[in-house]
Amino acid sequence: MRSALKNVASVIVGFITASVIMMLVEMFNGHVLYPELSQAAQGMTDPEDIRALMASVPTGAMLVVLGGWFLGAVAGGWVTARIAAPAGLRHALILAVLLTLAGIANNLMLPPPLWFWLAGMLVLGPAAMLGGRLAGRG
Repeated sequence: MRSALKNVASVIVGFITASVIMMLVEMFNGHVLYPELSQAAQGMTDPEDIRALMASVPTGAMLVVLGGWFLGAVAGGWVTARIAAPAGLRHALILAVLLTLAGIANNLMLPPPLWFWLAGMLVLGPAAMLGGRLAGRG
């Protein structure tokens, strides 16, 4: 029973770790690198306005977000695998699936360009698995 709780907790902690890193990178992106995007997005609630803003986001800003997703997924996979030893890689795979689903949900809420959809879906899973491998467990 204790082992099962530890394994579930490993995925939860890995997901939280990934999310925090992704949010920090996105905050840095929005407040330091591209503050005009943050200002433009404040108070926006109309889906059409949001869609128009997303269409005008510079490629550089989207690449920073993608980099944050990569770093967050690697860190989350690493944390998950370290906690869930000896089957850490299996749990990193579970995290990879959850992060990919969260990425899909995020892209549905804030529709990015098609290239970002594809890149995001191709980055999250392998990055979480890389983190699991780097942890050196299972």
